[in-house]
Amino acid sequence: MKTDTALQLDVQKAILWEPLLDEAEIGVTVKNGVVTLSGYVDNYVKKLEAENATKRVIGVRALAENIKVKFASSFSRTDGEIADEVLVALKRNWSIPSEKISVKVEDGWVTLDGELTWNYQKEAAQHAVHYLVGVKGVDNNIRIKSGRNDAIEKKDIEHALKRSTIDDSNIKVSVSDNVVTLSGTVDSWYQKGEAGRITWNTPGVSHVKNDLDIDYEIDFS
Repeated sequence: MKTDTALQLDVQKAILWEPLLDEAEIGVTVKNGVVTLSGYVDNYVKKLEAENATKRVIGVRALAENIKVKFASSFSRTDGEIADEVLVALKRNWSIPSEKISVKVEDGWVTLDGELTWNYQKEAAQHAVHYLVGVKGVDNNIRIKSGRNDAIEKKDIEHALKRSTIDDSNIKVSVSDNVVTLSGTVDSWYQKGEAGRITWNTPGVSHVKNDLDIDYEIDFS
């Protein structure tokens, strides 16, 4: 059992543990197991690192991420310059069919759109943008349309979850056409994310609804 105060301290320590992050830049508050991050960082990667470090802490039930990216004037880029760099970054990654992706940049915020065959390609496209100077955030609106017509077997996903390191005892899988829904409970953000990743690897899946709840006993006093 973990109190909100103990959870807040664990998140602060997790952020301090990350070499890229400065704990003085990031504020942490906790209420009923919901963690809120706030503050300003000087690049988008730090924003992501703070979020990921928080999700790895046992006891975090939900996350409100209010960190803002504020660049020094020497690192400022126009939206046109950022767009050009995004296109180059996408073309450099052999796993990304960049010709199928459209890019829009507004006030440093990058929006990716288009249609790809696999979710790993969608994730690779977003990752390619993370480290570019001037990027304040990314909206990944790329849709997945599988090139395979295989029927998705519920039991195949259940077996894949069972083979993994996560506890699948409270995970329920349902399939409707090319959409898979995960429901039930797990005890950490890691397990929720891993369950989603494994499900996305199923041939034919076009969308995963990851409705898993994180159920970890916390003393809210």
